[in-house]
Amino acid sequence: MDNAKQLVGRVHGVNVTDNTAAVVRAGSLPVCRVLYEMGHDPVMQLTCRDRNRIAMQSDLLGGHILGIRNILCLTGDYPTVGDHKEAKPVYDLDSVQVMQLVKGLNDGHDMAGNKLDGSTAFTIGAAATPEADLVGPMLAKFEVKVKAGAQFFQTQAVYNPDVFASFMKAVRPYKVKVLAGILLLRNAKMAEFMNANIPGMSVPQDMIDALRAAGDKSEDVGVEIAVQTINAVRPHCDGVHIMAIKGIHRIGEILKKAHLE
Repeated sequence: MDNAKQLVGRVHGVNVTDNTAAVVRAGSLPVCRVLYEMGHDPVMQLTCRDRNRIAMQSDLLGGHILGIRNILCLTGDYPTVGDHKEAKPVYDLDSVQVMQLVKGLNDGHDMAGNKLDGSTAFTIGAAATPEADLVGPMLAKFEVKVKAGAQFFQTQAVYNPDVFASFMKAVRPYKVKVLAGILLLRNAKMAEFMNANIPGMSVPQDMIDALRAAGDKSEDVGVEIAVQTINAVRPHCDGVHIMAIKGIHRIGEILKKAHLE
C-alpha cells in the first residue's frame, strides 16, 4: 500500500492479480477497492481456475457496485503449479468465454440470458504473447479474443523489440489497445528460470550475461534493461504494463528514467 500511494497520479492503472501461480493471496476485488479509494484506476484480474460462472458473475456485479471498471480475463495457472497441489480446479469457462460473459453483463443480461436491472460498464482486457514460437495460432487466438469483446491487451514480457514491432504490425488492424509487458529482471537466475519455464518468454543471452556480470548490482541492470525496452517499444504500442515482482519499489525510478511521467 505504501508503494501504491507513491504511484497515485503517476500511472493510468494498477493491475491486481488473482492468486498468481495458484498461490493463496488476498482477493483481487477487495484490493482493487482499496486502490480505488486511494485514487487509482484498478484492473481486476479474473481467472477461470477457482470459480464457476455463477461465482464469476457475482464477483463482477459486486466489483461494479464497488467502482471497478476494468477486467482482465485470464485462464489462470493450474493448481499443481502452486502450493495447494491437491486443490480441485474449476475451469467452468475458458478466458474467451469469460470475455463473452462480461460483454453480456455490459449488454444488460447474465450468462443465462436473464435481464439485469441496468447494465455494467466494464472495459474488457485479455492477454497476448508477442514472442510465441507459433505466430499463426497466436494471432488467430488474438482475433478470437477481439471478437469475444476484448478492448485492450496486456502482453507477456517483451525483451525483443524487433519481434514485438512485427507483432504490433500484425495486430494493428484490430481496433484495440495493446500494452507491452515490461518485466523487471532482478538477476540472471530469474531470467534463466523464465526462459526455461514460461512459454513465450525469451530473454536474450546478452541480457543474462549483463545481469550475471553485475553481481550484487544486477537489479540496477534490470532497471536499465526495462527502461531501454520501454523506449524501444513505445513507438509501436499504446502503453506499457510494468511488472516488478518483488521490486515494486523500483517502479517510480523506471517511470522517471523512461520519461513516462
